[in-house]
Amino acid sequence: MRTVFGSWKYIFKNLWFVLPFSVVPAVFMALSLDYDRISVVVRGFFTGAPQAGFLDFFHAWSFFRFDSVLGVIYSAIAVVGIIFFMAALIAFVEKHMRLGKRTLSGVGAQLFNALPSAAFVTLAYLVFYEIWAVVLSAVLYVISQVDIVAVVYVLYIAAVVLFLFVLVYLATVLYLWLPCKLMTGFRFFEAFLYSYRLMVERRWKLVLSFVISAAAMLVVIGVSVFLPDPAFHVIGAALFLLLFPNFCVRMEVVYFEGDKLDREDELHSYRRY
Repeated sequence: MRTVFGSWKYIFKNLWFVLPFSVVPAVFMALSLDYDRISVVVRGFFTGAPQAGFLDFFHAWSFFRFDSVLGVIYSAIAVVGIIFFMAALIAFVEKHMRLGKRTLSGVGAQLFNALPSAAFVTLAYLVFYEIWAVVLSAVLYVISQVDIVAVVYVLYIAAVVLFLFVLVYLATVLYLWLPCKLMTGFRFFEAFLYSYRLMVERRWKLVLSFVISAAAMLVVIGVSVFLPDPAFHVIGAALFLLLFPNFCVRMEVVYFEGDKLDREDELHSYRRY
């Protein structure tokens, strides 16, 4: 079960080294949540009125916040923060797993090597996710117009479950590309082919890991939306403070496992010399 829980083991074992990389992305990802629209959708669902407009659904599911200029700024900072701190965290974790040393020495050079690739991965996932959110929102809007409420709930839940499965399944396709490219130095397509081959062997474990994270996120956000706006965003920041590093660390854990590489953070063989 290393694929599913190995990243959590690493995070909690190295918590105070990992969390600093997560603060900025977590805060601005939380601030990018549109509390008002999420509240409309979630409260309506749990109060017997699951009907909502297309824009309500889309703003509730979208990564980006469009309700104000400040919301757009928060989302833009979140994207930049994800790119920068993903590259930094990947560089740090890779060094720790390869050499067994939790220091920042040499991380800076690897960070700037990783930035273009981290930017590509982040933007590719965001484009895919926003397309997914548009389609899901359209489907939920059509479902919400059905006159029979019981049918609306059945179709609503089925659509969300199906779309989430499609999301996490397709998210695995590119998941190991970043660590593979940084570790091997392969070109884009070569790294994709090699990382895809490694991923296919453990795809369903990855899907399970993604599903657990997605389910936890939906439950926490769904419950906290019944709290005041400030509390909602504080809880969201705490949630992303864990989910962001988990997404990044899992890349390295699964890549090392898939490529059958020794992990010096566990072996500590350098101490023998």
